Amino acid sequence: MRSSVFYVALLTVSLLASSSAMATSATADNAAAPVALTGAAKASVTGPVLPKLELTNQILYQYLVAEIALQRGDPGLASDAYLDLAMATRDPRIAKRATEVALYAKKGPAAESASTLWLDLDPQSENARRALVAVMLGSGQPARALPYLRQLLSVHSENTPVEFMQLGAMLADQPDKIASLNLVQALAQPYPDLPEAQLVVAQAAARAGQFDLAMAQLDVVDKLKPDWQTAAVLRFEILGRNGGKQGVDFVEGYLQRHPDAKDVRLAYARYLLNHNDLRASRRQFEALANASPDNADMQLAIGLISLRLNDLGAANDAFVKALQENYGQPGVVQIYLGQVAEARNQDDVAAKWYRAVAPGPQFIAAQIRYATLLAKQGHLADARASLHAVKVDDDAQRIELIQAEADLLRDAHDDQAVYSVLGAALATRPDSLILLYDHAMAAERLNHLTVMETDLRHLLALQPDHAQALNALGYTLADRNIRLPEALSLLNQALKLAPNDAYILDSMGWVQYRVGNLPLAVTYLTRAYGSMPDPEIAAHLGEVLWVQGKHTEARQLWQSALTASPKNQALLDVTAKFK
Repeated sequence: MRSSVFYVALLTVSLLASSSAMATSATADNAAAPVALTGAAKASVTGPVLPKLELTNQILYQYLVAEIALQRGDPGLASDAYLDLAMATRDPRIAKRATEVALYAKKGPAAESASTLWLDLDPQSENARRALVAVMLGSGQPARALPYLRQLLSVHSENTPVEFMQLGAMLADQPDKIASLNLVQALAQPYPDLPEAQLVVAQAAARAGQFDLAMAQLDVVDKLKPDWQTAAVLRFEILGRNGGKQGVDFVEGYLQRHPDAKDVRLAYARYLLNHNDLRASRRQFEALANASPDNADMQLAIGLISLRLNDLGAANDAFVKALQENYGQPGVVQIYLGQVAEARNQDDVAAKWYRAVAPGPQFIAAQIRYATLLAKQGHLADARASLHAVKVDDDAQRIELIQAEADLLRDAHDDQAVYSVLGAALATRPDSLILLYDHAMAAERLNHLTVMETDLRHLLALQPDHAQALNALGYTLADRNIRLPEALSLLNQALKLAPNDAYILDSMGWVQYRVGNLPLAVTYLTRAYGSMPDPEIAAHLGEVLWVQGKHTEARQLWQSALTASPKNQALLDVTAKFK
């Protein structure tokens, strides 16, 4: 009770100080709202007109409601309270605070109302104008932001180029690409000699798919600012968008003329990586690393590409260098070094790397890899004990470790132990969606169908749009050829939620097979197998083809799948069934 009274007293003192300032001072806002397009705010000569307010009980109450809501993690309530207070007091500083809280709460209409009020009360505040622009752009209304942006850009200054570039970045995620292009064209028109303005038009044109216009704009930019790397990267992206030779020819010619152009070389390295030219990509990253020997990011990239190339020595060297150059997330690098050591059959070295990961974002993953390593060496009991001994920050991490223990037991083909471990965890966490689903799957493997259905029904009561749970229940019914109308209904719901999920497509194909709709079954199963050549999907698709009389096609499919997965039980069962 004492601490609560003290807390309220502190808030009251804070508000009294604020109220006193309202009555006696006249200062412009001196801290920008947390939005983009930052720049030097131009304060008005006299500052905003501040109302003289008496600290009434109602003002104090609304202030306390807002601040306590923020303290308790309810920014929505805080936003509503601050907006009401700003409307009632018409104080620009409270309107500013209401804008900040609304943005934090991600309440677009409230943020627009608050920032509009703020700007009305302090028309000279560039920060208020920036906040309103950010809200309008954030709500996908670039056209409405035009007059406010024109005002922000009306004075040619050293910040204008920066503000154009920031505007370009803000528009990148706008859904209406044509509206964004029209906006920047209108804004850039008064700045024909400003390369940043013309570049932003080129960027917007490229995003809108108007590549001829984008290239023409880049020609303008090149005349204003020759060999600018940012423009060169955009030109390369446009020329190379379809993987054509034109883009590669351009970027290689540019790098011959400007071998120190790091931004362009990085764009080329990423392009090669995306097109699976791993060795060429690594050469570009190595050139970047040589130019910046203390850049840990480049070493990490070299290590990852080397790992994909199975060049374990080069991967190890690069990861070690990344650590030496103080990569920002050392745990990530240590885990990769452990993986390299495992691939080289150096289990003791791998264990040291995993155990070296300090508490932090990668700690739990490292402990799981260490336990997996122990289990691989035949020390399953030690692996489980190591997981039990891990100190966690919250129950979510403990559940992650429980799942890892279940995975180890599953790999050891001890389905009963998996079921027991997950059941014990679920007993103390009956509403855990993760545990409900995993326990249901463990029950299904043991043919405890009543338990499985109870778990999944409980999960769906908690989260009706859980596509995987709908799929699991629907597939189980279809696979056992029972309650097929219900199975079809469940799978229709799942497919609406995840229309391209290969597993759900497989389930839908399987239930269509069960109800005798063979052509539709083939359609769904073919889609599923095309997106993910899983052996069990191959088993299902082959069976439907066989029943259709397409025996040769079914055998070819099964043989191809068996070549990739020779020990898959579903494939072995179906080929034995249809000899």
